[in-house]
Amino acid sequence: MNVDLSAAVAQTALLLLLAPLLSGLIKNWKAKLQNRRGARIWQPYFDLVKYLRKDMVISEHASWIFSVTPGVIFLTALSAGLMVPLVTANAPLGLFGGAIAVVGVLALGRFFMALGGLDPATTFGGMGSSREMTIAALAEPAMMLAIFTVATMAGSTNLGQIVLAGQEPGWKFLDAPHALAFAAMFIVLLAETGRIPVDNPATHLELTMIHEAMVLEYSGRNLAFAEWGAAIKQLVLMALLTNLFFPLGLAPVVTPAALGAGLAFFAAKLLILAGAVVLVEFTNAKLRLFRVPDLLSAAFILATLALVSTFLFR
Repeated sequence: MNVDLSAAVAQTALLLLLAPLLSGLIKNWKAKLQNRRGARIWQPYFDLVKYLRKDMVISEHASWIFSVTPGVIFLTALSAGLMVPLVTANAPLGLFGGAIAVVGVLALGRFFMALGGLDPATTFGGMGSSREMTIAALAEPAMMLAIFTVATMAGSTNLGQIVLAGQEPGWKFLDAPHALAFAAMFIVLLAETGRIPVDNPATHLELTMIHEAMVLEYSGRNLAFAEWGAAIKQLVLMALLTNLFFPLGLAPVVTPAALGAGLAFFAAKLLILAGAVVLVEFTNAKLRLFRVPDLLSAAFILATLALVSTFLFR
């Protein structure tokens, strides 16, 4: 029980501390590629401290939903992160749910975010919530099918079991089902985290913003927890993509040497994936809103083909 508690505390600390750093790293790399100086990689930490110290301004039209939404976003992202193997093969909350539970918990946070955008009765918030739910309706099925592809090969929907199966000698990383599912999951990652070509996190132009429109009315501590929760969600999705499809380096046992190696492998995989995200954002323009369903439909088709091909190539 002490080991489980210490593992939960350690993974919680890793999620809380690493998520803002990853966001700052992506912003910094993107600025460098655009020949801009950009913000420092630890700027998100300063922003969170600044938001936490400021007072909140709440609309008179907002209800209790508006106030509890940032906490729900933060807690759901953190809970999902505790269900996902990061450094070791066993997640602290792995026994409480597998892949379906992770997707469901993240969907709960998205649902409250959409409600929080609608609650103040502003035009921008309602627009962002409507767009967010439209994207979610297309992205969630593709994510489920992509995860089910590796779950079918592992014979379990438990994420820890999938990771352990991926470390076996007979596991194939570059076969057709894995390649198709990985491509679908990467597109879902861009959509779920509000990245180009689906959304532009660096803009406040009312005709294009999605995530920023839903949190536009938040300030102070509410804004801090909303942004922190979004950063944790990004880290969780990137961890899913790297550890489920490339579970190399995850510690099968809890020893100092294995944990150190697992942390090093996890950091290296995150850096490679973050570089890929930055490269996609640098080489592509934001799609028109009516073209986004085409991209997510392509992700759904890729995930469907991946799942079907698992039965064809057995």
